Amino acid sequence: MTAVTPTAPRGTGLGRAVHAEWLKLWSVRSTGWSVAAMVALGAGLTTLVCALVAPDLAAGQTGEPVGAFITWGLLFAQVTAVVLGALTVTAEYGTGMIRATLAATPRRGTVLAAKALVLSGTLFVAGVVTAVLGWLGGNAFLSAEGIGLSLGDDGVLRALLGSGLYMAGLGLLAMAAGLLLRSTAAAVSVVLALVFLVGNLVMLLPGALGEWLTKLMPGNAGSRIAVPESFNPLLLEPWTGFAVFAAEVAVLLGLAAVAFARRDA
Repeated sequence: MTAVTPTAPRGTGLGRAVHAEWLKLWSVRSTGWSVAAMVALGAGLTTLVCALVAPDLAAGQTGEPVGAFITWGLLFAQVTAVVLGALTVTAEYGTGMIRATLAATPRRGTVLAAKALVLSGTLFVAGVVTAVLGWLGGNAFLSAEGIGLSLGDDGVLRALLGSGLYMAGLGLLAMAAGLLLRSTAAAVSVVLALVFLVGNLVMLLPGALGEWLTKLMPGNAGSRIAVPESFNPLLLEPWTGFAVFAAEVAVLLGLAAVAFARRDA
């Protein structure tokens, strides 16, 4: 008698899951609004700030490196990445659609992988586009003062691509928080507090402890890759910082995957 190899139910493969997650992500208005807000805030604020500070930078009156300003708007644009990342999972829990998702694709690891791929891909592209538009707009004012930065200048291309990597990582961090907390407000609040509040408060701790915790905070470690030069020279080097950030995201995603596999939908 010939053994019959069981086959996976139709529609449970990763490719189909990715397609389904892509359709779900872009079928809601919040996705388009979030991406549009990222581009508008990131590129718009970078251009505005460069226009305002270009004369002082050229005169050497700020004491800050020019490269620290060409992706400045991402400081605020990252909020939209966090919101979109959290909504990727919390919206389904809020509406109960997660049950239909798991009925169509019972393997929860496949569902999580598909969500992560679609979200990170979307935010990577949006982050790069935002950074490039901000660089083009802001650099016009910097170049008018004779201090513009080209793609060939040290760290510029890395920062433009790194902006996409950082936005993707932030989205995954928020998605993991959303899976653990199952609440949009809670997930967004926790991640934003970690990036903006805790990342700055640890600077107040005395000695080497405060210095190293500052370097290792997700927002500080991850964002370094998105700027040619940092306002804070004490932060980790760009790729070292991003490696730390990626490890932190991976740990939280791992915890979220365990919770997702064990808890009821």
